[in-house]
Amino acid sequence: MTPPTSARVDAVLKAYDVRGATPDPLDPELAAAYATAFAEHVDPGAERPIVLGRDLRTSSEPIAAAVADALTAAGWNVVDVGVCSTDLLYFGSGEHDTPGIMITASHNPARDNGMKFCRRGARPIGRDDGLAEVAERAKALLAGETIRIGPRGVRTPTDLSGQYADRLVGLAPVHGRRLRVVVDAANAVAGVTTPVVFELLPVDLVPLYFEPDGTFPHHEPNPLAPENLVDLQAAVRTHGADLGLAFDGDADRCFVVDETGAVVSGSAIACLIASRVLRDHPGATILHNLICSRSVPETITANGGVPVRTPVGHSLIKAEMARTGARFGGEHSGHFYFADFFLADSGMLAALHVLGALASADVPLSELLAPYDLYSASGEVNSTVADPVAAMRRVVDAYDGTDEIEVDRLDGVTVGHPGWWFNVRASNTEPVVRLNVEALDHASMEALRDEVLNLIRRA
Repeated sequence: MTPPTSARVDAVLKAYDVRGATPDPLDPELAAAYATAFAEHVDPGAERPIVLGRDLRTSSEPIAAAVADALTAAGWNVVDVGVCSTDLLYFGSGEHDTPGIMITASHNPARDNGMKFCRRGARPIGRDDGLAEVAERAKALLAGETIRIGPRGVRTPTDLSGQYADRLVGLAPVHGRRLRVVVDAANAVAGVTTPVVFELLPVDLVPLYFEPDGTFPHHEPNPLAPENLVDLQAAVRTHGADLGLAFDGDADRCFVVDETGAVVSGSAIACLIASRVLRDHPGATILHNLICSRSVPETITANGGVPVRTPVGHSLIKAEMARTGARFGGEHSGHFYFADFFLADSGMLAALHVLGALASADVPLSELLAPYDLYSASGEVNSTVADPVAAMRRVVDAYDGTDEIEVDRLDGVTVGHPGWWFNVRASNTEPVVRLNVEALDHASMEALRDEVLNLIRRA
């Protein structure tokens, strides 16, 4: 049975976007209400068009059609960039100084869909700075209220892929030796955007799962899950490639496999890009979120930059970039943010930085990244618990006040020691506690991880 309107609106509202199963609770009608409420919120005078893009999920085209129809019926013009990556949508928003709507559920399974929004200039909007108000307005629209700001608008199909590719390659040129690169597109939008960019590069592309298929028949478009990288790792070894790249469902995140097939951490990629950015912008501020390896702030400092630690979450990081004037920001989860790309995250721009660094080096990627791989990390370990607050309190009580221990409460709790650190955070949407651990060696990391997990999961 379909839940009441108010409950449907709330069910898909997340911290930074709208996301849920289709068609229940997220159907074209609900998406259209959210889009119209967003347009009214960010641009009530309709002085400029709204950029609209979509991923390759089977539900994305009908949702995008409903969104475009609702917006034009209310009087907005829609620049429809079609199937694209989220960072191409950001490019359209930033380049044309317009609000943007991307129909995507990112790395979620094929049954889900969602919407990412940005203000003019690709500026973010989240639940705490406007998206909650958008949700309330969507409820009113679904209850029968209407918006009419002028004559019916026009939906204009527009191809921005060439401009997007030129901009990215200009920001991170790739010169030097020719590389062989395997790219796993997971049958998602990277299969559409990668060829347009890579035809400008001195690389031999080995495509893997480039055929568009919104059911994602080979594996889910979620490179954070190790099982979704197995095919890429095998292809890198089979083809003797210099590296492999994997993108998530909307290609705003980039993941890297080195020439041996080993998965490279997001922190190591953040270190590499930070060092390149600081070469061109000496003394710049660089952001890193609190679950990044200690190697990230150490690399920033060693290269003359100013490291600034942030909570997890793209809206928070983009706001902090604007506040601090940071040139780059990295998240361990594969999001990388660039001041010269409207402060937005771009998986493809991050990939180009990696390719540029490797093409100009005379060593393999594993050797190029070795200076940034100094610690052993657990990755994120999730625990479902009845009371996340009580679980986190048990952890703090066990460590606070111990010699050489520092505790801070930026985004959950981080407990630090000269030889290790860990962070515990409660999920915003489910009874889950997330744990990240790092130590000087693998055995120490495992022992600490298991000790903290015992505290979290104790009944």
